[in-house]
Amino acid sequence: MTPSSAPAPAQGAPHTPRPVRRLTARGRDEAHRVASPLELFFDLCFVVAVAQAGIELVHAVAEGHAGGGILNYAMVFFAIWWAWMNFTWFASAYDNDDVLYRVVTLVQIAGVLVLAAGVSRAFENQDWVMVISGYVIMRLAMAAQWLRAARSAAGAERTMALRYAGGVLLCQIGWVGLVVLPEPARPWLFLVMALAELSVPMFAERVMATSWHPHHIAERYGLFTIIVLGETIAAATTAVKSAVAENDALGELLPIAAGGLLIVFTAWWIYFVVPIHGHLRTSNRAFLWGYGHYLIFASAAAIGAGLEVAIEQTVGQAHISAVSAAAAVTLPTALYLLTVWALHSRHFKVGIAQQLVLPVTALLVICCTFLGHWAVLAAGLVCALSVATGVVLTERTAARRRKACARASAA
Repeated sequence: MTPSSAPAPAQGAPHTPRPVRRLTARGRDEAHRVASPLELFFDLCFVVAVAQAGIELVHAVAEGHAGGGILNYAMVFFAIWWAWMNFTWFASAYDNDDVLYRVVTLVQIAGVLVLAAGVSRAFENQDWVMVISGYVIMRLAMAAQWLRAARSAAGAERTMALRYAGGVLLCQIGWVGLVVLPEPARPWLFLVMALAELSVPMFAERVMATSWHPHHIAERYGLFTIIVLGETIAAATTAVKSAVAENDALGELLPIAAGGLLIVFTAWWIYFVVPIHGHLRTSNRAFLWGYGHYLIFASAAAIGAGLEVAIEQTVGQAHISAVSAAAAVTLPTALYLLTVWALHSRHFKVGIAQQLVLPVTALLVICCTFLGHWAVLAAGLVCALSVATGVVLTERTAARRRKACARASAA
C-alpha cells in the first residue's frame, strides 16, 4: 500500500503517476484500505478548532454563562464536524491523491484554521464573520471536489455529484445570515441551516450511493475519536498544571485528575471494544451512524472542557457551585456513554444484562453530580466498573457458547 493509501501500481509498472488525474470512484471492496497521511494531517488541524471551541466553553461555563456557552459550542462544533465528515466520506469514495486533490484539501485545512481563529470572537462578541468565512472556505473547496468528480462521471453518478455540489453551494448563501441577522434570530437560522446541510447527502444519494469503504470509514471515525480524547487529556493536564502552580492545591485536584483519567480511559475502551465496520453495510445504517457521531465527538470534547471547569471551581477561579462544576463533567460523560451504546454497543450485546450496562452507567454518572468535589472521582470509578462488568458478562456469554459447542461436538 502506498503512503497515501491510493491504489498501488501493478507489479513491475513504473511508479510515475501524472500530477493531475481523473477523479473517479474507488472500489468499496478494496483490500487493506487505510487512512492516508493527508487524512491524518487533516484530522490534526481540525482538532485545533475543536480545542478552541472547548477553551471558550470552559470560560463561558466558569463565568456562569452555561446556556449561551453551550449554544455557541453546539453551533461552532457543528461547523467543524460537518466539514470534517463531508470530507471524510468524499475521500473514502474518491481520493486519488493527485496534486489537485491535495491542494484543494489543504485549502479546506486553511478554512478550518480561519474558523478556529474566529471562535473567541463568536463566543465573546457574537461576531461570526471569521467563523462563517472559514466555514465557507471549507465548503467551497468541498463543492469544487464534487464538481471535479462530476466531470469524470456519467449518468447517475454525475447527477449525484452535481447534486452534492449544488446543495453545498446553496447552503453557503443561508449561512451568511449568521452575520447579517440580529442576534436573537441566529439560533433559529442555525437550526434551519443545519437541517438543510444534513439533507444534502440524503437528497444527492437518492439517485446513487457513493462507494465509501466501510473499514476505511470506521477507521477514520475511530482515529478522530482518539484525537479528540487526546485533546481532552491534554486540556485537563494543562489545567491541573496551572492550578497546582498558582494555588498549590494538589490534594484537592488529584481526585479530579484520577476520575477524569478513568472517564477518558472508559470512553476509549467502550468505543473500540467492537469492530463496527461490519455493521456499516447499508447507506441507511451509515447515515445514522455518521450523523450520530456529532454527539460522540461533541460530548468527548466537552468532557475535557468540563474537567477544566471542575479544576477551576476547586481552586476558586470559577464563579459556579460545586454541583454545577460536576455537571460540566458528568452530563457530557453520560451523553457520550448513551450515544456510543446507541450507535455501537447495542448491536453486539447479547441479553438484557449486557444491553443495560452502558445506560445504567450513564444514569449512575448523572447521580454522581450531587457528590460535590468527589463527583468526578465517583463518576470515573462508576465508568471503570462498567468496563469491568462488561468484560465479565461478555466472557460468561462466550464461556456458555464454548460449552454448548463442546457438548454439540461430543454428541
